[in-house]
Amino acid sequence: MFVLELTYTAPVERVDALLDAHVEWLDAQYAAGVFIASGRKNPRDGGVILAAGVDRAEIEKIAAADPFSAEGVCAYRITEFYATKTAGGLEAFREQLPS
Repeated sequence: MFVLELTYTAPVERVDALLDAHVEWLDAQYAAGVFIASGRKNPRDGGVILAAGVDRAEIEKIAAADPFSAEGVCAYRITEFYATKTAGGLEAFREQLPS
């Protein structure tokens, strides 16, 4: 599983100009079954996405395709972790530690 942390590197007006394209990109990743949750940070200086079901190379490709990233208005920090415990309803995302 991955935590993708977006930090804006441009004024929020530039971010807002790309918001519709970013939401379309998000929707495509939800439809593909990769994204689990996403939203703005508070204060609004970026966002957070939870993702699963792909490897590191694929998640890096997905992040690079985000219009925010492609247009240089955000930087990504990608953290991989093993979701060994989950809340009810998220059992499908539980992982085993590697041997």
